[in-house]
Amino acid sequence: MTLRKTSILLSPLAWLLFAVSCDRSVVTGSKLTLNNYDQITTGMTKAQVERILGPPTTVETKDMMIFKKTTYRYEDGKKFAMFTFKNDELDGKEGNLQREP
Repeated sequence: MTLRKTSILLSPLAWLLFAVSCDRSVVTGSKLTLNNYDQITTGMTKAQVERILGPPTTVETKDMMIFKKTTYRYEDGKKFAMFTFKNDELDGKEGNLQREP
């Protein structure tokens, strides 16, 4: 086998290994994965969440008099995750991400 044929055959394999090693969905390129979701913990800032998941699909902010409530929603097809912040601190999260069987 020539060097050119070998490199043509190995290129898709190298790309697949790279894609699998990233914390993104191989199919959609989304950062909304269970691994990334699990990294996000109460007390994190909006900036820290965005560093892991990127910018949210939608943002809703309400002024609740004594604090500001912000909800980040991330969507990828049927998968979603919602993060609720009080002022700039993560107060809660919910979603429908599941482990692959």
